[in-house]
Amino acid sequence: MDGHQVQQPRLRDQVRAVIRVNRYSIRTEKSYWYWIRYFIRYHGMKHPRDMGPQEVNGFLTWLAVQRNVAAATQAQALNALVFLYAKVLDKPLGEIGQVVRSKKPKRLPVVLSHEEAMRIINRLEAPYRLLASLMYGSGLRVTEACRLRVKDLDFNQQVITVRDGKGAKDRTTLLPGPLTTELESYVDGIRRSWKGKDPALRKPCSLPFALSRKYPKAGSSIAWQWLFPSQALSVDDLGNTVRHHIHVSSVQKAVKRAVEDAEIGKPAGCHTFRHTFATELLKRGNDIRTVQDLLGHADLRTTQIYTHVLGQGFAGVRSPLG
Repeated sequence: MDGHQVQQPRLRDQVRAVIRVNRYSIRTEKSYWYWIRYFIRYHGMKHPRDMGPQEVNGFLTWLAVQRNVAAATQAQALNALVFLYAKVLDKPLGEIGQVVRSKKPKRLPVVLSHEEAMRIINRLEAPYRLLASLMYGSGLRVTEACRLRVKDLDFNQQVITVRDGKGAKDRTTLLPGPLTTELESYVDGIRRSWKGKDPALRKPCSLPFALSRKYPKAGSSIAWQWLFPSQALSVDDLGNTVRHHIHVSSVQKAVKRAVEDAEIGKPAGCHTFRHTFATELLKRGNDIRTVQDLLGHADLRTTQIYTHVLGQGFAGVRSPLG
């Protein structure tokens, strides 16, 4: 072998580079790499370029038959492998043949009553109480709530802009009226700390990968400050010391403890607030298409599951018992 031959970047680095050029979210990056690595291990560490449709078919079928994964999980694995072959290896899969589809039943989501949701929220301390209030009041996913920046709140229009939500899409949702005063005061506190050159804000906040290259000073501006910053500093992809947003796992742990303390008798978590947001809006007579837009669902069928939670999927039919 020629000692001067240029070595190919590791597959992990190739995947990361293509994902970031395409502006996929960090969560998608982690998810795709998880499935790509799983696929490689399943086939005895063979490199994907030495495999193809037959091996992809075998892996997806094994997930459904042996691992009994949900249909959405199997689809996510397929998406990751389609991406790998088409975008990274430049070797599109084409027809992969008949795959055994996962038949794991989709369970109805757990939802809370308004009173149960408030019982949990009122057991949380700052900043978790405000985060949970936004998950319930605006229908945010926990990652979306954690990633909010000062510029994402529009108090005049009473809307919150969710940047790079699931599927790397932006959307707007409700800024809850009862939270307006508290949020305005909260943002004013961040502004005062920023103007006063608070040591906690001395380091810039982390920015999306492409933006940090194009506008390196944006991380020090008030507009880009995180609403819920992490206490610890971290290092970004360019080697700069930055402040990231609060870690999702810390919010999940706090909510889990509050659910236990509230003794509501349901297996609830952060995502339950989002489910409850949707069911409460439908219960109050809001149009399902509007709810779909607020949640950022690409497919109306995803939103329609909440009508089954409410028992509204039967075209107004009532039981003969009354």
